[in-house]
Amino acid sequence: MKLFRFGDPGSEKPGILLDGKMLNASSFGEDYGESFFEKDGLQRLQKWLDQNKSSLTPIKEDSRIGPCIQRPSKIICVGLNYTKHALESKMPLPPEPIIFFKSTSALCGPYDNLIIPKNSTKTDWEVELAVVIGKKASYVDEKEALNYVAGYCLHNDYSEREFQLERNGQWVKGKSCDTFAPMGPYLVTQDEVADFNNLHMWLKVNDKMMQDNNTDDMIFEIPYLVSYISQFMTLLPGDVISTGTPAGVGLGFNPPLYLKKGDVIELGIEGLGEQRQEAI
Repeated sequence: MKLFRFGDPGSEKPGILLDGKMLNASSFGEDYGESFFEKDGLQRLQKWLDQNKSSLTPIKEDSRIGPCIQRPSKIICVGLNYTKHALESKMPLPPEPIIFFKSTSALCGPYDNLIIPKNSTKTDWEVELAVVIGKKASYVDEKEALNYVAGYCLHNDYSEREFQLERNGQWVKGKSCDTFAPMGPYLVTQDEVADFNNLHMWLKVNDKMMQDNNTDDMIFEIPYLVSYISQFMTLLPGDVISTGTPAGVGLGFNPPLYLKKGDVIELGIEGLGEQRQEAI
């Protein structure tokens, strides 16, 4: 299944993509959040669709598309998880995953404007594959890790590099500004992703290709990441793990390139859809 949410910020309704049509699924009666996943929502939604899909109507063409899930309890990011990106950042390959948080208030829709923060001069882009947790996970064995995954989505892990790297403390300061976590357009369930280790991913700025890579460059793969993170914290249904970005971020250029007002950022991952943001 490909699930999406639509409507004004904070008032989104659930939808589903069927046969290329974006359909209103609000009559299902639940949004795609922690409670939905915790109560086997994907299985219940599939059964409901088998009986009701013929009665679903398309959403309005001008509908805003929101983040593909409700605000989760946490967004966990993995730093330097692509070999070429670590090299361009002039940092050593990590012996263990580098884990940091991104504020859930950064969550927004895939086509919402990017708001460049006040006093920012180094706002950067990062196309990433995000994993959505499907059920409570604690001390999970790597061999069982995929049983705890609901699906995957596209995430642009925007970063303000001065806040992140030059202002002392942890990376979270440079990762958590409003609109710094556009997610979606779709939550794509596992059965529709043939090989998460071999997905083409790309990002353009003003129609110029900046990132053009594949998830096969990951250092730590998804089952390992789910298991590893669950050793340190309980993952709740609907939580997001963003698995890192490939080479081609603005920080990696010489001289570095950063976003400015008016820039248009487009990105996509094979099978997960595309995003577009304009910087304001």
